[in-house]
Amino acid sequence: MNESFPELSFVIPCLNESQTIAAVIEECHRGGQSIAGGYEVIVADNGSSDGSRDIALSHGARVVEVPLRGYGAALAAGIKAAKGQYVLMGDADSTYEFSQAWEFVTKLRQGYDLVMGNRFHGTIAEGAMPLLHRYLGNPILSMLGRAFFGIKIGDFHCGLRAFDRKAVEALNLRCTGMEFASEMVIKSSLMDLAMAEIPTNLRPNPPGRTPHLKTWRDGWRHLKFMLSFSPKYSLLSISVFLGLLAVALVLCFILQLTPFTGANTLVFAASLSVAAVSILSDYLLTREMIYRSFSIRKSKPSLLVDRLLGLNRGTDRMFKLAGICLVAALVFFGILLSFAIRGELGLAAAALTSLLACTFSLSFVLIYLTATKITSYRSFHGQN
Repeated sequence: MNESFPELSFVIPCLNESQTIAAVIEECHRGGQSIAGGYEVIVADNGSSDGSRDIALSHGARVVEVPLRGYGAALAAGIKAAKGQYVLMGDADSTYEFSQAWEFVTKLRQGYDLVMGNRFHGTIAEGAMPLLHRYLGNPILSMLGRAFFGIKIGDFHCGLRAFDRKAVEALNLRCTGMEFASEMVIKSSLMDLAMAEIPTNLRPNPPGRTPHLKTWRDGWRHLKFMLSFSPKYSLLSISVFLGLLAVALVLCFILQLTPFTGANTLVFAASLSVAAVSILSDYLLTREMIYRSFSIRKSKPSLLVDRLLGLNRGTDRMFKLAGICLVAALVFFGILLSFAIRGELGLAAAALTSLLACTFSLSFVLIYLTATKITSYRSFHGQN
């Protein structure tokens, strides 16, 4: 075991795993023997009180104390302490086969930055994965990951994975909980790291062990993190839907279709229009931060948005658009005033004018605020 400059570092997060940690470390030793460049075993202890730390030391592992609780926090500390060119991470519950180390390292040597295990292409032993996880949770989250980010990975949340240490450290991973696994894959995709996967096997938990994973809490955390990095789905789609609904209500009012003949129809349409523009503003800001933070090749729709709003050349066009909305709002308020002077505010045309005046005035405010925030963000980051 070359401890000075090993080729591979096994990193194992641990919290009260005295029942299994010895067997896991011994399996790492067996897997490490096939690594010509040497290996080390690191146990990132997250505050164990059952003797796991002493067991790990007695079996030849290097123990890193991690006071901040959380799966992600433990892994981040273990990765930071690693000396190897490559890191193979996996759980301390003996469910994964660390003896596959050479398969992962072989892929990394071929130039891949992140190599994922795929339990669905390997063998899932009876009782190793709850039915809810196997047939609903993991497949759906993996499907969403592929749809949102174009990642061709079949098992988005497999805990056994290996990676080039320097490449992953550059991702600046921050999540401290179970969503750390999603963060690694998503940011790797955003940074165009080369990814591959290999079949891996999953064994059941030993009798009497209670898994640390909380199905609904951790599933929501994974989903929330995925949505935060995919504004096209979490924000833009909602904005488009609300905008189309607002247009539909206005058309129903113009055609006087029952029950959309009253002024309330226009009130709802105006509210939906403002909500659509507001969410669109949030989409633009979120998209700006993600695209400016990562080296992402923009899709055709994103490039079209940039050209339409002029964001590819700065924010001047957005300020001009805000000015146009302000002028339009003043014009429609003037027309509305003329209806009031003539005592014709009860007319349908007056109601439509009121709708347009309010929508344009609020759109002016939202577009102006969006343009100023994007300008400030780009200024802070040395961009036009």
